Amino acid sequence: MKRFVALMLLSLFSVAVLPGCNTVKGFGKDVQKVGEKVEESSGK
Repeated sequence: MKRFVALMLLSLFSVAVLPGCNTVKGFGKDVQKVGEKVEESSGK
C-alpha cells in the first residue's frame, strides 16, 4: 500500500512539473531559479 501511494504521489508530481519545462533549456532555467532561491535563503 505504501508503495502504491508513493507511486501515485510521484506520478502527480511529474504531471504537475514536467509540462512547466517542455525543453531542456526550460528545465535548466527552472533549476537555476531554484539554485538562486537556495543561495538567497542561505545568505539570510
